[in-house]
Amino acid sequence: MLTCSKLIAAGQGLAKALMKRAPTVSLDWDVRQKSRFQVADSSGRVLSVFLQRGQVVRGGDVLVAEDGSLVRVEAAPQALLRVTVCPQHGTPFDLTRAAYHLGNRHVPIELKPDHLKIEPDSVLADMLKSMHLIVNTVEESFEPEGGAYGAHHGGSSHSHDHGHDHDHAPADQKSHEQAHVHGPSCKHDH
Repeated sequence: MLTCSKLIAAGQGLAKALMKRAPTVSLDWDVRQKSRFQVADSSGRVLSVFLQRGQVVRGGDVLVAEDGSLVRVEAAPQALLRVTVCPQHGTPFDLTRAAYHLGNRHVPIELKPDHLKIEPDSVLADMLKSMHLIVNTVEESFEPEGGAYGAHHGGSSHSHDHGHDHDHAPADQKSHEQAHVHGPSCKHDH
């Protein structure tokens, strides 16, 4: 059994020939969001994966085994709900509304320009249908957004600081904002 404790996001920096020759593992979202799991790769080797807590594995990522060998991760097809706009009555804004309501419920969502994908849930399917959206069950890979603070989100390894440290508040407001901290005793409704 080989141990894998390193992950290369999207195989960044690896030669395409190495990626093409590497054995693969096909993992659904439930497994890829865990930091510890066992799996057999396409060459039959059993791998024990031990990643940093909270690290998510995405399709296209590469696991590095203790012997230096590479294992390419594929996002396995799984049962999902594909949410699309009603062509007769809907608008693209309907998907924005749906994403808002799903996000408000902390539902993992894969965002696409013309559809959303979520894991099967009959209550959510009914809610989306009541919003006049079309909900179909499909077997596809799932790459939900990782959140604004995730280093590896939306199926992309693009991550950097945009340096938005601009301070545009008026001088009399700055001292109030700096002294004001939100916490359990701030007495605001959130």
